[in-house]
This record gives sequence, structure tokens and C-alpha cells, in this order.
Amino acid sequence: MSDRRKTREISLDRVRIGGSAPVTVQSMTNTVTSDVKSTMEQIRKLENAGCDIVRVAVPDIQSTEALPAIIKGTSLPVVADVHFDRHQLAMLAMESGVAGIRINPGTIGNRSRLADIAREAADRDVAVRVGINAGSLERRLLGPGGHAEASALATSALEGASYMEEHGVKNIKISVKASDVPRTIEAYRIVSGECDWPLHVGVTEAGTTWSGTIKSSIGIGALLAEGIGDTIRVSLTASPVEEVRVGRKIIAALGLGSAGPEVISCPTCARAEIDVIRIALELERKIGGLKSNIKIAVMGCAVNGPGEVRDADIGIAGSRTAALLFVKGEMIKKVEPENILDEMIEEIEKMTGEKTAGESS
Repeated sequence: MSDRRKTREISLDRVRIGGSAPVTVQSMTNTVTSDVKSTMEQIRKLENAGCDIVRVAVPDIQSTEALPAIIKGTSLPVVADVHFDRHQLAMLAMESGVAGIRINPGTIGNRSRLADIAREAADRDVAVRVGINAGSLERRLLGPGGHAEASALATSALEGASYMEEHGVKNIKISVKASDVPRTIEAYRIVSGECDWPLHVGVTEAGTTWSGTIKSSIGIGALLAEGIGDTIRVSLTASPVEEVRVGRKIIAALGLGSAGPEVISCPTCARAEIDVIRIALELERKIGGLKSNIKIAVMGCAVNGPGEVRDADIGIAGSRTAALLFVKGEMIKKVEPENILDEMIEEIEKMTGEKTAGESS
């Protein structure tokens, strides 16, 4: 994997982005922002799932009025998402104390309004994400047939960030998202070669939990593997909590962060002597709320099983007569097939000091 690209470091309250800071995971609430109770319930779930930064939509004046209570109710930095000609909402959001705002020059339009937003952000030291999406690119940059090329996304982002900087904003980050992976990767590569602002990486409108996770893992993972990206959001047509879980798994898979317990399991074949699929799925469900970073192996036979489980903190390897339970590389007992899950849970709780109770929602 390539070394992390060196970027400027910015901050959203206590959370650092860029520079030597770790890659952070973001999400966005899908509640009505003015419904403080529902929004706070969702933010608390995001916190428990490992979210670092939360964004809320600000489509109306009622949403800005709810911001102080939301900011007070969470330790997460709150980012206000503002679009269209309602630049006054961005001003009110910053007055409310948000840590950052997200704007898209393609939906704000009027440059004088952008200047007002920039000056207010500079005065209040509010971070600004210049967030470009292929679906809302300025018309002047669209190609034949209204297509948003990767180079056009990059141009819009670089121009917007430069404009913000010219008007005094220091805390700037950029995103250049498309709904397809190749165009997203190309746009980020262009931007990363042209500036040192930190990059917020993601594939926009990626899809449902299943298809969106695949697209996001490929797009975000490819960029992070190249050293491109300082903070990420997985955009799913699903609960925001799922976005955070997937995001943490992506950075953990690349060795850039943690995501709680990791279950490794064999793909199964005719050699499997235990029901690997059932055990692995049930185990993953039961340990979904744990925070400890331990590796757990579920292996079905004696070919790769013993080697894999010895490399894990806790593991099970199937055999003809009984499964072998390993802890820290040592085989500690033989287990009857019907007791595998209970025995593994007992060892996991003993090792982590946490109680398993199924996935948090």
C-alpha cells in the first residue's frame, strides 16, 4: 500500500483531518433535523458505531433553530449541509456553532453569496467542505450531453476551494464524488495531484447496503490504498449506522484503523466438517456491538484451519470427531459441534471483558 499523501491538517472541533491524523469515518443523519429527539437518537447510535463526524441537512430555518440543541447533545463535531440559494441558512448554521459546513458551488450559484459564507467561516474558524457531486455540477463545466467528466469535477472543486481560501478560509477539505467508481477514482487522483487540501472520499449514491457496500469498498479502498483520502463517508440507501460499520471495516481492512472484532472464516468446500456458514454468521451477529479489536477464526477443516486459527486470538477448526478450540495460538480443548458457538462466546467474553448481546442498532 502506498504511503499516505501529505495534506494540510485541519480541525473540526477536537477531530483532526489530514496531516498525520488517522483516517476518520463520517455519516449523515436521515432524520428531519428539526426533530431534535429523533436526530439525537440517531446520532447516539452513530457514536456507538464508531462515527467520528456527523453531518445534518439544513434545508430550512427550523433546522438551524435545532442546531444548538443537537450540538450540545453530542461530542461529535456537527457539520451543516446547505444547498441552493439559501446561503442565509449557512450563515445561521455557523452562528449556531457548527464545526463545519458543506457547500457545493454548483448549487449555491451566486459568487457574492459564496463570499459571504467564506468570510463568516473565516471569522468563526468553521471548516468548509467544498463538496462536488456529478449530479449537481455547474452547467458551464458539463460536457456533451450534460455529462460531468472527472476532470470537470476536479476543476469545480479546485476553483471552489481556491475561492474559499482567497476569502480567508483556512480549514478547507474537498470531495469530488460520482455514482460510478472509475469516474470517482479519476477525479480524486486529479485533485490529489493538484493540491494539498485534505480529501473527503466517497462514492455518492452508491446504492443499497449490498451493492453500495461493494461499490464503496472498491472506490474508497482503491483510493486509500494509493494513499489518497483523509476522511470517508460510505453513502448507502440504508441506516446511517450501516454506513459507519462499513466505513470502519474498510479502513480496518487496509490497516488504517480499527473496527472492533474481525471474523475470518473459510469459504467452505466439501472438506468442511462443521457448519461454517451458520457459525460465522451467528457469531458475527452476536459480537456486533463489541469494541475490542480481536481476530476470531472459524475454519471448517484441517487443511488451512490450524494455521489460520493459530494466527487469530480465538479460533475454531473443524475435525471429524470434534472441533478444536484455539486461544492465542494454543489448542485448549475439543468441542462438540453443537457447543461451538457457546464455547467461542465464553472465550470472547473472557478475553475482552465485554458481554455479547447481538448487533447494536
